Amino acid sequence: MGWYQRVFVGTGRAPAVWMLIGFLVTFAVTRGITRRIRAKAAAAQARPPGPGRGGVSDIYIGGVHVHHQVWGILLVLTAGLLQFRYSPRSPWAEVLAALFGAGAALTLDEFALWFNLDDVYWSKTGRQSIDAILIGGALGAVLLLQASPVGAASGSSRLAGWLYLVIVATNLAAAGVCIFKGKLAAGLIGIVVPIVAIVGALRLAKPSSVWARRRYSGAKLARAQRRFGPAYQSRRDRLRDLLGGRPDPADGDHAE
Repeated sequence: MGWYQRVFVGTGRAPAVWMLIGFLVTFAVTRGITRRIRAKAAAAQARPPGPGRGGVSDIYIGGVHVHHQVWGILLVLTAGLLQFRYSPRSPWAEVLAALFGAGAALTLDEFALWFNLDDVYWSKTGRQSIDAILIGGALGAVLLLQASPVGAASGSSRLAGWLYLVIVATNLAAAGVCIFKGKLAAGLIGIVVPIVAIVGALRLAKPSSVWARRRYSGAKLARAQRRFGPAYQSRRDRLRDLLGGRPDPADGDHAE
């Protein structure tokens, strides 16, 4: 406990640690449950009609399927309101952070649903949720570095203050370039870790991005298409399927 107090509580990083733990554990448990529900539904279709088996199942209220993002939104709102109102000390700050992380995981795990306004959880489009989870987890991890995109050190000289503002503006500009280049993860993480934004801004844009459509043509566009071609997409899909499960085959983008 002395190590925990010294490394995390003493440095103010304990809430970030528990937020990340709550996020990762909740995502793992949630995907395990949804995979079990999916397998159970597939088994029910394959066997003859008869009494159903017990176990986990979707939640319905008044005949309406309540997606787990609803509970996530409620958790995020509750944890945020309690933190802003009472600003509790340890260990309650860590409890609220863990609840916030759990709510964020439940919400982002269905990012594709509220982004597309359709039930696409087990479709190819549903892989967007895994992208959101990866970005959220990466942002939670970089927060543990205590890097901050805002707030200069107190007592700084005027020259140091201006230098700090220039560095922050440059970093935010690089992060913006990443986003225009279709590299959302690099842009968001780069706000906190500048080197990520700089590297992402210097490298080729994705061919479908706003940056590529307006600035690339000829050989440069061909290079971008090769860089982000089928091999790149296949690697991404394998990672997303490993974390979230394979989408339903040949069911279109509106399968559940």
